[in-house]
Amino acid sequence: KSSKREWKPLEDHSCTDVPWLLLFILFCIGMGFICGFSIATGAAARLLSGYDSYGNICGQKNVKVEGIINSGLDLTHKKYVFFLDPCNIDLVHQRIKSLALCVSACPRKELKTLADIQKFAETNGSSLCSYELQPSEYTTDPRAAKLCPKYPVPESAPIPFFHRCAPVNISCYAKFAEALITFVSDSSVLHRLISGVMTSKEIIMGLCLLSLVLSMILMVIIRYISRVLVWILTILVILGSLGGTGVLWWLYAKQRISASAVETQIAKDNLQALLIYAISATVFTVILFLIMLIMRKRVALTIALFHVAGKVFIHLPLLVFQPFWTFFVLILFWTYWITVLLFLGTTGSPVPNEEGFVEFRMVGPLKYMWWYHVVGLIWISEFILACQQMTVAGAVVTYYFTREKRNLPFTPILASVNRLVCYHLGTVAKGSFIITLVKIPRMILMYIHTQLKGKENACARCMLKACICCLWCLEKCLTYLNQNAYTATAINSTNFCTSAKDAFVILVENALRVAAINTVGDFMLFLGKVLIVCSTGLAGIMLLNYQRDYTIWVLPLIIVCLFAFLVAHCFLSIYEMVVDVLFLCFAIDTKYNDGSPGKEFYMDKVLMEFVENSRKSMKEAGRGGGAEGRELKPM
Repeated sequence: KSSKREWKPLEDHSCTDVPWLLLFILFCIGMGFICGFSIATGAAARLLSGYDSYGNICGQKNVKVEGIINSGLDLTHKKYVFFLDPCNIDLVHQRIKSLALCVSACPRKELKTLADIQKFAETNGSSLCSYELQPSEYTTDPRAAKLCPKYPVPESAPIPFFHRCAPVNISCYAKFAEALITFVSDSSVLHRLISGVMTSKEIIMGLCLLSLVLSMILMVIIRYISRVLVWILTILVILGSLGGTGVLWWLYAKQRISASAVETQIAKDNLQALLIYAISATVFTVILFLIMLIMRKRVALTIALFHVAGKVFIHLPLLVFQPFWTFFVLILFWTYWITVLLFLGTTGSPVPNEEGFVEFRMVGPLKYMWWYHVVGLIWISEFILACQQMTVAGAVVTYYFTREKRNLPFTPILASVNRLVCYHLGTVAKGSFIITLVKIPRMILMYIHTQLKGKENACARCMLKACICCLWCLEKCLTYLNQNAYTATAINSTNFCTSAKDAFVILVENALRVAAINTVGDFMLFLGKVLIVCSTGLAGIMLLNYQRDYTIWVLPLIIVCLFAFLVAHCFLSIYEMVVDVLFLCFAIDTKYNDGSPGKEFYMDKVLMEFVENSRKSMKEAGRGGGAEGRELKPM
């Protein structure tokens, strides 16, 4: 008897990695505690209602802060935060360096003098100067130059839900925007770019919708053009490598003839460099030809898998909508996370700063809640993405290992979601935690590298970049292994470690096939992304060219192309995921079945033809025989 455990697709379902599910639930409870703590300590009120520089929350009665003047005021009728100098932005600490006050109303028109400020206070009952000055003293008290807003006071409007007076004219923040967008050195250019976006917003939305439609169409037709596309790519690569090598040798020969007439050191160096380049290109071309010679039969498997993946989307049309649900859930979580992060920014006890104003700071162990919250962002985001991978894997596994496709569940996607929730959430939690363990050190090293830019020596910079690169490669490898582990879990209902080990063994046994799929297949999908981006960009150029309401439409076009690439990546990554799941199912099918009675294949007719052709070629080469030479039985 074989010592290896047999694969039994979809025969048994059991709960996997329950302790990790409990750990994940406890971690989420901790995230909820952070949110509750920040709300209970008044952070939510400070964030939504706003607070002044003395620690008073606008729109309510306040408690006196020891050692701080103007604290503990009753500001029930003053519901808006007003900054005396709203354009004075500290780029380093990312905040407005200005005295903040609670006012009754925001100035809806520009106030050019202290007399205008005084008239506004008397007319609207909204004092824009510090609390210790009365409106009648604005033009007579010498302290007004320091305690009143810098004039001219720009026209302001309250930010919805956050009760802050913000300048209506965005030119106030031109300096901040230029610091973020370093290629814009002239604020007038920035204004024209923003006006271009605002004027062409309908076209931008239409082009984004076009990229969405093109991505869905490409997913349907890629199964029909996969064979032609692969051979076109192969021919282009061969011609490109031969042409590049030939040009280098031609340049070397031409340079050698001309260098014989003028023997200078520069000419000799150029000649030697061309010789090195030509030899390197020749070696690369020979290696490339050898790889293509080895891979030529395995490219057929990639074509067959792409063809079957197209059939999967026909039988499981809800797979197309997986990016939407995942993106929607991620947006909800990120919104919650950012909200709690803003709460944490105003959580803590009131502490006087060096300027005599109030800041809210957390002391003791509570100040480490930031780190817990950041880890939660990474782990839960990876958990949501892993749930998508497990859902897709479960649906495709159900499709592959169901012999009669008419006996498929009514909605295999919902059936896969049901199995995920009932049995495999612990496995998903464990896999996403492993990715988090790799991602956090990489992000810390990237932060250190950013902070030390220009200060560290060349050796330290090289070591940091090497570590970041190694961690990135490790993360990508673990992500690929995790995805195959989820497929193994969906097939056999085993825990994460067992599934990862079984999937790794299968992948190692089919290393050349994996290499062919991950090179040829990924390159095909990349070309698909390029096609969608180029098509959307071309349509954008043609539409934006007829707009005459603004002068610069570079930024709208960039926005459209970035969105098109994002949409294409989301959809084609689902296609890539389906191909990877199909390949693992195919490898398992060919390993444990041979087409004989009792061991019939589960695979599709297209894959069956590929196996049959492979066996015929092996038999003709004299390497087939016995079980390997048997004709495959029909499904």
